[in-house]
Amino acid sequence: MWKLNTSLLLLGAGLCASVNAAGRVEGQVTDADSRLPLAGAQVKIEELGLSQSAGRDGRFLFPQVAPGQYTLVVDYLGAGSARLVIDVVDEQTLRQSVTLTGPTERIEVVGQRGSLSRSLNRQRAADNLVSVISADALGQFPDTNVSEALQRVPGVSIERDQGEGRFVRVRGMAPDYNAVSMNGARLPAPENDRRAVALDVIPSDLLETLEVTKTLTPDMDADSLGGAVEVKSLSAFDRDDTYLNLSAEGSYDSQTENTSPKLAATYSDRYADDKVGMALALSWYDREFGSDNVETGGKWDFDDAALLEEVEQRDYQIQRERLGVGVNLDFRPNDNNDLYLRTLYSRFTDDETRNANVVEWEEGQPQDSAAPADVTRELKSRTEEQEIASLVGGGEWRGERWTLNYQGSWSRAEADKPRFIDGAKFEAGIEDVGYQGTRDIRLTAPDAFYDPAEFELAEVEIGESAARDTLAEGKFDVSRDLGLNRYPGAIQFGGKYSAREKRNRETVWIYEDFEEQGVDPARLSMVGYAGSELDYQLGRFGPGIESAGVWDLVNSLSADDALDEVESTINDFDIDEDLAAGYLMGHLDVGQLRLLAGVRYERVDRDARGYGYNDVTEAFEPVRVENDEEHWLPGVHLKYQLGEKTQIRGAWSNTLVRPTFGQLAPGFLIEEDDGDLEVAFGNPELQSLESMNWDLAIEHYLGGVSVLSANLFYKDIENFIYRADLGGWGAYTDFAVADTFVNGDDAELYGAELAYVQQFTFLPEPLQGLLFSANATWSDSTARIDWVDDGQRQGRDIPLPSQSDLTANVSLGYENAYVSLRLSAAYKSEYLVEVDALDDAAFDIYEDEHLQWDLVAKGFVTTDFIVYFKAINLTDEPFYTYTGQSSYNAQYEQYGRTFQLGVQYTNF
Repeated sequence: MWKLNTSLLLLGAGLCASVNAAGRVEGQVTDADSRLPLAGAQVKIEELGLSQSAGRDGRFLFPQVAPGQYTLVVDYLGAGSARLVIDVVDEQTLRQSVTLTGPTERIEVVGQRGSLSRSLNRQRAADNLVSVISADALGQFPDTNVSEALQRVPGVSIERDQGEGRFVRVRGMAPDYNAVSMNGARLPAPENDRRAVALDVIPSDLLETLEVTKTLTPDMDADSLGGAVEVKSLSAFDRDDTYLNLSAEGSYDSQTENTSPKLAATYSDRYADDKVGMALALSWYDREFGSDNVETGGKWDFDDAALLEEVEQRDYQIQRERLGVGVNLDFRPNDNNDLYLRTLYSRFTDDETRNANVVEWEEGQPQDSAAPADVTRELKSRTEEQEIASLVGGGEWRGERWTLNYQGSWSRAEADKPRFIDGAKFEAGIEDVGYQGTRDIRLTAPDAFYDPAEFELAEVEIGESAARDTLAEGKFDVSRDLGLNRYPGAIQFGGKYSAREKRNRETVWIYEDFEEQGVDPARLSMVGYAGSELDYQLGRFGPGIESAGVWDLVNSLSADDALDEVESTINDFDIDEDLAAGYLMGHLDVGQLRLLAGVRYERVDRDARGYGYNDVTEAFEPVRVENDEEHWLPGVHLKYQLGEKTQIRGAWSNTLVRPTFGQLAPGFLIEEDDGDLEVAFGNPELQSLESMNWDLAIEHYLGGVSVLSANLFYKDIENFIYRADLGGWGAYTDFAVADTFVNGDDAELYGAELAYVQQFTFLPEPLQGLLFSANATWSDSTARIDWVDDGQRQGRDIPLPSQSDLTANVSLGYENAYVSLRLSAAYKSEYLVEVDALDDAAFDIYEDEHLQWDLVAKGFVTTDFIVYFKAINLTDEPFYTYTGQSSYNAQYEQYGRTFQLGVQYTNF
């Protein structure tokens, strides 16, 4: 167990001397022109060395100030500083409003410079290493959705689905290793097996800021190895007056030539003498698009020359509808109390039709040759609806010396797939099938390959699933301003309790042997199900399969006879997690140094329930595993002001990540194959990953909204989790295969981040409008995986999955009173996706490097009316994964370009 160090005990026990006579200084920092609050402004009482950063509403508070005359200094990047003389009187409150102007009589609050200014000020003010993305004063983010906005942050890259950014990776850590919260409450995950939250389900129109915290302080949830993403929605107190924002947009997908609409509206205002605030936001987007895909799934034979065993063509037609609604209320009855309610409802509906041609040769084939092949034409057609609902309520009370923050929240995420076609398979044996190329593979085949009369229905799999993740939380934080001799500081402690319930239900029906069920053989020909020739850009595809005929057939047969009882049972599970946490921390300002130290304690009690099936005994077995974990997690953070424009940060922290629900699932399946026993199962006994983290950073602010920064980081990870075959080893000696998840040996991750932002205000007009930003992250990692071969334990080193050696972003922008332009690029190098064969690196699946260019152009027609244009994926960059070497396809998918044209009205 970790023990508190001496300095922390001093802070907690009585570090300080109280002020016998004291007054109170409070106020708000705003922009003189727009009257907007300036969040992150640094406010200091010079003679006392007291320092505060203005909150998101621009407010600041010094609760205990000895009577006397002082100098109040306020500084904000992109604005001139202010120095005011104040007189503090015993037992009285001095209310001091501060208005700032920019170096050219105006602070930029609109467009790229407005967004950067708000972001950099919040980053500079933080006690730990934080990256921020802010909406500008018009409520606009530079990117379409949350995940694509986050990829501009140093060390952050995204995982795409059908060309759209969905999940975020931070410092090379996979999405399940990063936490996502909204308005201070953890968001549950709709997916049945994951903890990661797909951020494309949250429309950016509902948000005010995005924060990525890379060094966690003890008051934060500890379950993040890469970073913690905090999403903050709009408050009426983020604006000075009534705010209205309306936008309408149409987007064009070049792959399918479809046009899609988007509408958004945001409103906020204050009432009752600015005591009550209300913010409303609504966003709707209905997008039709598609993609073309060819993939092998790693089905290569590398024993001699590279021989392909199986390949699949896929054509996707997709419609995604997103609806987001937010209602946020604030109540400020007096100067000492704030109350708030934050709500979110997000619905993501995904209609997907996938036609596939699956080609399998009896023996591996070289390219530019032909041989007989088993060919399956397959249809998958489903609608998935994901919903996230969140209610967060709380408040803040500020006393003479104490501050209390409290919050309660309830959130639920659901993912439902009503009865859907999970595979309607029409099979045929076709002569002389071959292929060309090993990357974007093109099939060569005779006319029979494309003739539906050659194919006969063999099997239809119907599925139905429902996943639910419910999370209820309550927490409090108590802080007290203190001092140690003449050094100001504060002590803070708090606690949290959360109850989480993850539930998954799946039902599977397999329809086959149709003639035995009385189906006319003529009805099994694909001729009766074939549609038109598909527009497939990676070669010829042939006719697609229509779902209506498949449903007519299935609905005429007995569902009870088709039920797959095993698959409909072993994938069901209920996992409950109860978390209790507490922390103690404090900070002390010694000259230009701020020291923050503390410790966090977390305990999780887990109850996992499910079913297994033993095919040998033909019996189901209930499974229930109860366990608990507890962790002591100390941390120390340093921030040193090395002059007016430069600060150095250092951090030592300890964090963890709990296994995914798919890894913890308690179900199992035991089967016998030619006399050999095989078992596949989840592992509810897995331990959490633990990481000791070291960070060192320097930031130099160049004036205006310009900054140069560098960060070094190192993570020492224990209990790395990977998939393994334990057959023939330990408790599984009698099994030829025992496929499960295990905790591995140690892993490590280390790297460096560089970021540069430059506003060219020193150049003559019109070049003063130029804005350049770039960042790059170099990282490396090592993890060890093991397996059993002939009773002997073997192993090899791999990089951590999802870790790119290089991620980088660059953008060049230009703004003036009439236009705003930004050309940007996001790059990530190749990274390991999965280990397909533990004992053979030749079958490791990697995602290839990816470089995407985007363009945003806005025209300010009037001060209230904007026309904008966005071009996404300008170079039509495909998605590509490979097997072992970059020449050998695992998956190749192309999406085309997307163009968006829209108008926006705001009363700003």
